Amino acid sequence: MKNQTKKIILAALFAALTCAATMSIRIPTPGTGGYIHPGDAIVILSGVILGPAYGFLAAGIGSCMSDLLGGYLNYVPVTFLIKGLVALFAALVYRKAAVSSKGRIAGVVLGGIIDIVFVAGGYFLFEYVIYGIGAAASVPANIIQGVSGLIISLILYPILSAVPDVRRLLHAQQ
Repeated sequence: MKNQTKKIILAALFAALTCAATMSIRIPTPGTGGYIHPGDAIVILSGVILGPAYGFLAAGIGSCMSDLLGGYLNYVPVTFLIKGLVALFAALVYRKAAVSSKGRIAGVVLGGIIDIVFVAGGYFLFEYVIYGIGAAASVPANIIQGVSGLIISLILYPILSAVPDVRRLLHAQQ
């Protein structure tokens, strides 16, 4: 019961962190109305640290809250789904890869690659329905956002994994 409570609290913290990281630094992308942000790093790490279910919820809720608070109302449901799925699949890949320290890093990298594919592809499909082929304009920015999320998650992973409660959760994922 105590571990479950800690996991719920960490999931809430990761949701808040995802929202704050997404809203704190916004680099507008010309012609798309969107922006590049560091929130994807927390999305990836939500899955890696919290596992598939809690990671899905933390990443999905935190990311869609930033859309809700930022005035991107039409993106709220798709953001919840895309970012939640990124965390879910990042968690599953991490579990398979985390048999060694190099495997754990590889798991984070693979989670970042999943982020790039799901974010660029998912938002393209959603925006294609709304804007048609003009949706392709957002793909390069979403790829840049995904790559930056991968790099930031690789920087944060060793720092977060040094926290005792986080380390216990990571070992539970293996």
